[in-house]
Amino acid sequence: MDAVLNEDEAAAYVGGICFKTGPPRRVGVELEWLVRDRSAPSRAVPAGRLEKALAPLWTRGLPGGSRLTREPGGQLEVSSPPGETLAECVATTAADLTVLRNRVRGSGALLYGRGLDPYLSPPRVLEDPRYRAMEAHFDRCGPWGRMMMRATAAVQVSVDAGDDSDGPTGYRHRWRLAHRLGPVLVAAFANSPLWRSRPTGWVSTRQSVWARADPGRTRPPQAHSDPREGWARYALDAELLCLRRDPPAEWTAPPRLSFRAWLKGAHRERPPTRDDLDYHLGTLFPPVRPRGWLELRMIDAQCGDGWIAATAVAATLLDDPKAAETAWSATEPLERDESVWQRAARDGPADPLLGRAVRECVAAAESALSRNDHGGLIHSSVLEFAERYSERGRCPAHDQLDAMRGLDTMRD
Repeated sequence: MDAVLNEDEAAAYVGGICFKTGPPRRVGVELEWLVRDRSAPSRAVPAGRLEKALAPLWTRGLPGGSRLTREPGGQLEVSSPPGETLAECVATTAADLTVLRNRVRGSGALLYGRGLDPYLSPPRVLEDPRYRAMEAHFDRCGPWGRMMMRATAAVQVSVDAGDDSDGPTGYRHRWRLAHRLGPVLVAAFANSPLWRSRPTGWVSTRQSVWARADPGRTRPPQAHSDPREGWARYALDAELLCLRRDPPAEWTAPPRLSFRAWLKGAHRERPPTRDDLDYHLGTLFPPVRPRGWLELRMIDAQCGDGWIAATAVAATLLDDPKAAETAWSATEPLERDESVWQRAARDGPADPLLGRAVRECVAAAESALSRNDHGGLIHSSVLEFAERYSERGRCPAHDQLDAMRGLDTMRD
């Protein structure tokens, strides 16, 4: 039987497992996709038709080792295995994505790369007790949780936390740099300006929705000199999203019960265990989430193969020493700017400070990739992104807005 925890043990456990140290090297990516009718992207695809097409992938998996899962609103997610290099990660994911796209295409559907469904308010298609409990929790905070669960999609990039040094390869420095880069990545790759076929006033409505769904688990932690201690505080102070029980009991958690309060005996149904804490950590959704590695969750899903540029820019700015040094300098004015995440989601690279940081950071990533992969797929993807978007003060959201005005700039 799993041991019951006290508060000190829980804090020490969180700090220990969420920042595993070692030389930064590996890269992984998770790609979430909306699924739409190929002949009319404003229409959903009947679940039965898609399920038949994907049946072999649920049982056998994808050939390169990526995992295929379904999100609550029917979004599909491809989770790559960690690559020893960025190039390995991209090659494996691209190959597995080709297999998935062919299966989806065979059902008359397509993988639709947008950060927020611009047309529909999808129903929840998963009936797990986890997702019923999530909706019950989020509904206390307004409509944002349902939108987040059912209608959003992202590119999530994972990199090693770093070693135990105090230098640029250390997890303390990389934690700070990841949070500095977060708003820059939101702005650069914003791709969700529409909801129910109308502009929302935000270039990344997805990021705005996530920030409002449940701020205690979706906004960045407060700055702290020790990332482990700061993250443990954030995790224990977050409210329970669900409380697992034996079937047929529901998993709905008592309102406003934090994990810390549960540890202190505020809920007497049963005491929390280490297994409960592990599960709780998986229900926290800040823009940068430590899971032993660092998971960057702030990038909107991209059209077509735009995920390659997004993955490459994020990973290179953290892992390439020269690019990371440039990124650290470029983001210096943003670190203590309390409104920067909101401005990134609302204005994107049109914001003067963010626009300059986007240009400098994307250029630094392109330069680093040019040294190692000149003319290759990854370098070419970032170079094309720079020329099409960041150097012009644009982001992918502007393509959607242009299309509404009759300008043919959309791509899938």
